[in-house]
Amino acid sequence: MPKLTIDGIEVEVPNGSTILQAAEAAGIEIPRFCYHERLSIAGNCRMCLVEVEKTPPKPIASCAYPAGEGMVVHTDTPMVRNGRKGVMEFLLINHPLDCPICDQGGECDLQDQSVGYGGDHSRYDENKRAVKDKNLGPLVKTVMTRCIHCTRCIRFITEVAGVPDLGATSRGEHMEVGTYVEKALGSELSANIIDLCPVGALTSKPYAFVARPWELTKVDSIDVLDAVGTNIRIDARGSEVLRILPRVNEDVNEEWLGDKSRFAVDGLKRRRLDRPWVRRDGKLQPATWNEAFAAIADRIKGVGGDRIGAIAGDLCDAESVLALKDLMGALGSSNIDCRQDGAKLDAARRDFYCFNTSIVGIEEADALLIVGSNPRKEAPVLNARIRKAFVANGMKIGVIGAETDLTYKVTHLGDGPNALANAAAFLAGAQKPMILVGQGALTRADGAAILAACWKLAAEVGALKSDWHGFNVLHTAAGRVGALDLGFVPTGAGKDVAGMMGGGVDVLWLLGADGFDSARIGANTFVIYQGHHGDAGAHRADVILPGAAYTEKSGTYVNTEGRAQRGFMAIHPPGEAREDWTILRAFSGIIGRALPYDTIEALRARMEQVNPVFGRIGHLPRFGCGDLSGPAGDPAAIGSAAFAPAIEDYYQTDPISRSSPTMAACTASHGGAQALAAE
Repeated sequence: MPKLTIDGIEVEVPNGSTILQAAEAAGIEIPRFCYHERLSIAGNCRMCLVEVEKTPPKPIASCAYPAGEGMVVHTDTPMVRNGRKGVMEFLLINHPLDCPICDQGGECDLQDQSVGYGGDHSRYDENKRAVKDKNLGPLVKTVMTRCIHCTRCIRFITEVAGVPDLGATSRGEHMEVGTYVEKALGSELSANIIDLCPVGALTSKPYAFVARPWELTKVDSIDVLDAVGTNIRIDARGSEVLRILPRVNEDVNEEWLGDKSRFAVDGLKRRRLDRPWVRRDGKLQPATWNEAFAAIADRIKGVGGDRIGAIAGDLCDAESVLALKDLMGALGSSNIDCRQDGAKLDAARRDFYCFNTSIVGIEEADALLIVGSNPRKEAPVLNARIRKAFVANGMKIGVIGAETDLTYKVTHLGDGPNALANAAAFLAGAQKPMILVGQGALTRADGAAILAACWKLAAEVGALKSDWHGFNVLHTAAGRVGALDLGFVPTGAGKDVAGMMGGGVDVLWLLGADGFDSARIGANTFVIYQGHHGDAGAHRADVILPGAAYTEKSGTYVNTEGRAQRGFMAIHPPGEAREDWTILRAFSGIIGRALPYDTIEALRARMEQVNPVFGRIGHLPRFGCGDLSGPAGDPAAIGSAAFAPAIEDYYQTDPISRSSPTMAACTASHGGAQALAAE
């Protein structure tokens, strides 16, 4: 490990580090435009100049110069200052004076560094260069005259996203960044180039001219539109969420965010439920909270617990799930289920339904088998981590399921579960093999058998060890793991979702459950829908109770790897809508079965009592496998039908994204139909 001195500070860095990385380790700031720690080194902006003793007397680009033993580096000398000032002058030669109308204003690296390192005038008197804007689809707005050719966007799309749509044509001042043939970007992570762009060349098209950053209230939260648990920041003004940005979490999402999670924000203010409704004479009519509660109380009076059921949806926070479970328990019902898609998940043990390797653990694996899953659509950020392991370590990847482009090289082993018989040979010899089971495999009739067969395979190939747990379930629902942790599944003679359909219960409580065909519900079943959007569940309801979306409440969510994380309220719910757990607590008091908590702190104490995992927010201990006994299910009972994808359209998977005009435009730009909610 070389030891060098930077501005009088001695620092020791790992082999292969650059001077810029060494300066960061020493806490010294060096300006840069093209360098990014997660991308390959380009060395083309020349802003990160430093002076190194005993080298030719010229400034050196620190991002591309290796740190060496005994080096003495200076980052603030007359030579360095003049060099940076000259670089900034060249960058501003062709840059337009767009700052007053540029959406990057207030968050622009070029603005900040021109003040800190540039001069106060320009000597350039020629005409400025102009570049035609590119159409990159409905998400990314381009003003390419502002582009400084840092190539961050090109490197991200190629290296991280694995969809090499962007490149540069021509040379010199004629160089232009764009797609060779004009088209929408094909990556589900494409909008991360907006965050990476250090100038205003790439900005958010839906957010254009909406707000300035200093007008916004910023609140930390967790994304719920997939099960990765991406850390996000919600930016709101007044009563409206205006944008969502990623936060850095090295263990979960690094600093990336999927396009749906970022841009479905406009669906939060459309088709909202903002007051209670009660069906009278076959038609839903506006009602007060007391009238809605009275209608439910009247209907359940005299109904036995075995004829009452509840289904929790995919976006539910753990607090509301536990409140609903406790309410059903007070009513004497064990007809509860959180698997509205019919997934054959075994809740007997936590490692039967979690991503046990952990997301960051993917980088340690040397072989991966994907069964019935398309992680590119189901979890784009997690898919980028798989690609990262493939590029860095050469991890071999096999797929059982439909052939598709996952952005990395795979070996296609077959279309259906019969191919599991040949998978052991593929994983043979791997020191840390992984098996990833998707919802496309588990929502089938033989899902329990496939789950058991995959566990058996994991044991055979050495994926289940005391120091390595290579069995993983990839969820698509943000609320699913938390609900399983709380035991929101039928016990004893309790009925699952299928058992509650077709008249299996007389009263059915849907907590944001829109992910199944509501036509399957019995014609005489009384349906209470508690949720935030007028989606499929609300159309079938006899009583509607308006709840809060994830941006409008504080809630705990457990991601696919079992990490409990907490989001916070950014804005208040619209109209008369309320936080979901408070609705359930209020109703329990109306019927004389008051739940034993009046504050969210008391409810969270109850959650921790039910399952200790809710006591370690943000922390995920990694365990090996200490018990090789598998989940319930006969591994020999698997069928032969090919796996069907769990997600057909990445951009419209839930009530929020189905209500989003931006997501509808994305679906159309990628060749799909613009579906409306409840269709």
